[in-house]
Amino acid sequence: MAGLPDLADLADRTVDDPRTAIESGPPGVERERILALLDACGETDSGPGVLDRTCRPGHLTGSALVVDPVDRRILVLFHTKLQRWLQPGGHADGDADLGRVALREATEETGIAGLRLVEPPVDLDVHVVDPPAEDAHEHHDVRYLVVAPPGSVPEGNHESEALRWVTRTDLADLGVDAGLLRLADRALRRLEDLGT
Repeated sequence: MAGLPDLADLADRTVDDPRTAIESGPPGVERERILALLDACGETDSGPGVLDRTCRPGHLTGSALVVDPVDRRILVLFHTKLQRWLQPGGHADGDADLGRVALREATEETGIAGLRLVEPPVDLDVHVVDPPAEDAHEHHDVRYLVVAPPGSVPEGNHESEALRWVTRTDLADLGVDAGLLRLADRALRRLEDLGT
C-alpha cells in the first residue's frame, strides 16, 4: 500500500476550498447538487456556511468506506442515533479538507490506527437525515475509500451500537440504502485499480 498517506500526513495538509474535492469526485447529479449548495450557501456573514452542521437545507459531511485489503471485507457500524447500518463519517465542523474529515471520523468511530485515505473521493451522495431532537436536513456527503491495516480489530465509540466486517454481498442483507451499495461498488473497484 505504498504511496497512500497516513493520518499524520493528512493532519499537516491545508485545503482552503472543498470545491476541489467535490469536483474531483464522480460526475453526475449528486456532484451538481453539492456544488449548487456550495454556491448558494458558502461561508457567509449572515449565517452558517456549508461546513457548519447548523447550515440548512444541508451541509457538507465526509465519510469513509473502510476496507480490509486482504479479503475485501467492509467495516460498517450500527449508528446509535439513526438506528441503521452505515459507513463511518460525520460533519465537517469547519474543516474544509473533506478527506481529512472522512479519515478523522473513520479513526474515531472504528478505533483503528493506521488507516489510509485514498484520493480522490470515490462517491458523492446527498441524502436526508432525521435524527432525534433535530430537524430533518440534508447531508451532502463526500465519500472516500479508506484502507485498513490487514486484520484490524475495530473498537467502536458511543456513536455506534455495533461494528461488523461484512462482504459486499452481506450489505444488502443488512438493509443498507442504495447509496452505500453504490459506494461499496465504487470503492472496491478503486481498490482493484490500485492493485492491492
